[in-house]
Amino acid sequence: MGSREDAISLYLLQVEENGISASTYSNLEDSQKAMLEVGRGGRHFLKREHRKKFKVAMTGGVFDVIHIGHIDTLTRAKENADILIAVVAQDSHIHNKSRTPLHTQEYRQVLVQALKPVDLAILGGENAEETLERVHPDAIVYGYDQKPFLKPEGVEIIGLKSKIDPKNVKTSTILEKLGI
Repeated sequence: MGSREDAISLYLLQVEENGISASTYSNLEDSQKAMLEVGRGGRHFLKREHRKKFKVAMTGGVFDVIHIGHIDTLTRAKENADILIAVVAQDSHIHNKSRTPLHTQEYRQVLVQALKPVDLAILGGENAEETLERVHPDAIVYGYDQKPFLKPEGVEIIGLKSKIDPKNVKTSTILEKLGI
């Protein structure tokens, strides 16, 4: 039937690779292969019956200067699910918002991946729908300073309220204090 632990491992692999590749699939155990089905692009995806074994929350941000507000948001987001996927904004998305990031998207992804609450940090897609298709979250968690812009049907929307003084946890405020 396939264990919950195997289902979670396969799900994380699926999200990381945006569908499990044929080469990765060939190295899986038979019991793991039985938990997958072929989907878009000939890649392998966890069957629905196994995906239902755990809850996935997704949250996102720039994460350019990691601060206590990010840690609080990620910790509280993880409390809402078994798995937390953190989506790191692409550099091009930040440039579109008239800001230049201090760190590259790859650097920021590595930083976020190292944080305890995060099960997997991925770079956001070209658009929000692409990222939703990749992650298929059960819940989307928005931080205290984020407005819910995605509200897909059947996905729980969680808006966190700040437990920390917001004027001390905004990246822009930190950069201003540093003279950057």
